[in-house]
Amino acid sequence: MTVPTDQTELRDVVRARYAAAAATVTTERDASCCSAEGAVITDAQREQFGSPLYDQADREQLPDAAVLASLGCGNPIAVAELHEGETVLDLGSGGGIDVLLSAKRVGPTGLAYGLDMTDEMLDLARRNQAEAGVTNVQWLRGHIEEIPLPSATVDVVISNCVINLSADKPQVLREAARVLKPGGRFAVSDVIADPDMDQATRSDMVAYTGCIAGALTRDQFTGALASAGLTDITITETHRVHAAAASAIVRASKPDPGCCSTVDQAACCEPTDNASCCGTDASAACGCGCGCQ
Repeated sequence: MTVPTDQTELRDVVRARYAAAAATVTTERDASCCSAEGAVITDAQREQFGSPLYDQADREQLPDAAVLASLGCGNPIAVAELHEGETVLDLGSGGGIDVLLSAKRVGPTGLAYGLDMTDEMLDLARRNQAEAGVTNVQWLRGHIEEIPLPSATVDVVISNCVINLSADKPQVLREAARVLKPGGRFAVSDVIADPDMDQATRSDMVAYTGCIAGALTRDQFTGALASAGLTDITITETHRVHAAAASAIVRASKPDPGCCSTVDQAACCEPTDNASCCGTDASAACGCGCGCQ
């Protein structure tokens, strides 16, 4: 099957794959949408996708079903630098592993949202939440191209190998930027395609639902983030997942008009330099990463 050109049809195929993965978990088999060979991870793929990418200590905190339902190509929790009291949004939350881990990181004064379009995955996530005994979580049904949250709602947007599945990735990034608060952070794991990925792979629906064919290149991802208004963009490859693609950590931030950039902070935000580096407002508040005078 080739990749549909109609966005609704493509979304329906992806949704069916997620639903099948959720059903697979209920039969106690390892599942992954991000496997070009099917809904079940093969032994050869376990080092590239799924729960082995998480620390053992994190896996032991969660129900087996949440671990088995891990669908990603990385571990965004390890790079998001979550803090007590923050609000986090996971795009394409699946069985809930990243939402539940985020909720534990931000503590009872924080909140973790999980957004998914698949009823079967949301049902599985709610069961996992109940078993884990985590209360500071809210599940949202919807599309990552139309996030059902007000603007400037969250401190951190995370995602694990889901953005590549969207038919309109620039719109996903615009929505992520919209819901981030000024100074908020974007920290996701996703697949980055090599510039020379062949057209046969790009057109293969199995490769698409396997998180490969729809992946942006590094330049495309950087350009889309910048167009969405995000800055401080870095893309760091972690491991190869295909002959023409790699998993990567993608970071960016939403500018805060009252703050200096993270580059400026690192360069000169010592107490004696605050006024010139970070501006008088930020310096007076001792915020935005600037030390107090």
